[in-house]
Amino acid sequence: MTRTLSINDSQRLQLAPLEMPTRLLLGPGPSNAHPAVLQAMNTPPVGHLDPAFLVLMDEIQSLLRYVWQTENLLTIAVSGTGTAAMEATIANATEPGDVVLVGVNGYFGNRLVDMAGRYGADVRTLRKPWGQIFTLDELRTALEQHRPAILALVHAETSTGARQLLEGVGDLCREFGCLLLVDTVTSLGGVPLFLDAWGVDLAYSCSQKGLGCPPGASPFTISPRAMEKLQQRRTKVANWYLDMSLLGKYWGSDRTYHHTAPINLYYALREALRLVAEEGLANCWQRHQRNVEYLWEGLEDLGLTLHVEREFRLPTLTTVRIPEGVDGKAITRQLLNEYGIEIGGGLGELAGQAWRIGLMGFNSRQESVDQLLEALRQVLPK
Repeated sequence: MTRTLSINDSQRLQLAPLEMPTRLLLGPGPSNAHPAVLQAMNTPPVGHLDPAFLVLMDEIQSLLRYVWQTENLLTIAVSGTGTAAMEATIANATEPGDVVLVGVNGYFGNRLVDMAGRYGADVRTLRKPWGQIFTLDELRTALEQHRPAILALVHAETSTGARQLLEGVGDLCREFGCLLLVDTVTSLGGVPLFLDAWGVDLAYSCSQKGLGCPPGASPFTISPRAMEKLQQRRTKVANWYLDMSLLGKYWGSDRTYHHTAPINLYYALREALRLVAEEGLANCWQRHQRNVEYLWEGLEDLGLTLHVEREFRLPTLTTVRIPEGVDGKAITRQLLNEYGIEIGGGLGELAGQAWRIGLMGFNSRQESVDQLLEALRQVLPK
């Protein structure tokens, strides 16, 4: 007879109902979700092919088109975190041997390089110091040199807080016959984005930052130009789960079963998108800008230096130089343990040199800034 494993007394004592501390999440993500979003996530699930759920999927697609300012037919939420949507974009757009040019000015540009290489791309890079952005002249020179099938840029570099300007880049890509792929993980919902007007062919994002939703349902969109490349592939997409030729049949008119969607996360995403639409996209962008300028002023009053030039800073994420002689990790620990506030440390080249402060989605409020600044006033002199 098979023996059943048992739980001992000490383990049983640890199995109390779940209880987690309350945090103000002002790091690079996740951000705190709006109470209405959390309430929506607690709605009893239906089946992933239930007619009511299929209607909700249509609503998600329509709302995502609105927040991205695109009419792309295939605009969906990938069942996975933002990194899954990132990989979906690379997997579908890239065939072995394709020249993929990646602008690297931070941690997530390097991740694009790694992913594209794993799918067999001939990866080329255009590099700048972390915190700087690429000019149109620099991009033109690189396109002339490399003649890529895809140009990949990070619109909002989460590791540095820098915003890449995109106006005119799509026109350049059309001139050189390549697709424009853009990372909008830290910009969607909080930073002006006009995918169609800017000629962006592929974009991805996440749910837990500017949209103010828990992680796990991540936006993805593909233009007709990029869809044509997908349909003309010589090889199958190397990732079955993220193959848009299959996923499109689940999200499209066919409604063909593909996988069991994270139903309650889609409830949350739908509600988060509804809140953005209710506020109005332009109002949402203005709120993020207004609150981050209030943050910048407060940080500078404390004698702190910001890493990125003002005109290129993100309204969703700010990098702050750690003052000489200050233990950056000790400050973040103290903020978390004594004040319940999370901020992030630096990544990659900025590790140990900067803090990352996020004001995203529901957290982009003056009271969030006031709470952080007061805590910093207490801990920095020590």
